[in-house]
Amino acid sequence: MSAIATHAAAGTLGCEAASLHALRVDLAAAFRLAVKMDWHESVGNHFSLAVSDNGHRFLLNPKWRHFSLIRASDLLLVDSDDANTLARPDAPDSTAWCIHGQLHRLVPHARCVLHVHPPYVTALAALQNPRLLPIEQNTARFFNRLAYDAGFTGLADNAAEGRRLAAALGDKRSMILGNHGVLVTGPTVAEAFEELYFLERAAKTLMLAYASGQSLAVLSDEVAERTAVAWEDFRESAYAHFRDLKTVLDREDPSYRD
Repeated sequence: MSAIATHAAAGTLGCEAASLHALRVDLAAAFRLAVKMDWHESVGNHFSLAVSDNGHRFLLNPKWRHFSLIRASDLLLVDSDDANTLARPDAPDSTAWCIHGQLHRLVPHARCVLHVHPPYVTALAALQNPRLLPIEQNTARFFNRLAYDAGFTGLADNAAEGRRLAAALGDKRSMILGNHGVLVTGPTVAEAFEELYFLERAAKTLMLAYASGQSLAVLSDEVAERTAVAWEDFRESAYAHFRDLKTVLDREDPSYRD
């Protein structure tokens, strides 16, 4: 098995296959990289990563800390079963706890959860029809593989809303949140990051195509599905991409590892 494949297999096993520090470093890297990709928004939005086998214990960014400053040691270790989490002196943001606490408790496959409001997918989420239409290979990657939520009623700030979002996600990896943004998940940070990377690129392509004012050349369901299936053979590339992006961070500012 290749080194990348070994990393992938280890990541899906949670904390038994990787040290807590290594998990902290990967998640901290994701925050720094989100800034480079222009996915961040002030001191809001949140990333989390399960560190227990059942997924209930997880790492989460501290309240109101800019993504560009987050270090591995800054990440909070919280438990979705702890009803007193918001009473902690270092309590996380209530909206983060609402969404991530319930997802980690109710959706076992959501080991890593990335919730942001990146420009293009958020613009798509604001359309009357927010469907990611398959017009080329990146948009086709998500054909029949995205959940859509149209129940936005304001800031998510209670457990019931978190449970609703968990149910809306279902067995999908990712979800476009109508009038809100996007939520992506993955078994590891690398895979979730790659999902977000391609989802934002796909939304950018679609929004630019819409902006042309011309009719879209939408792929047939057969071709779109065949393309989406073919993408599965490239899942391992997420680890190579994330590894190389961390190399760039290490050259520029390795403080995320602290």
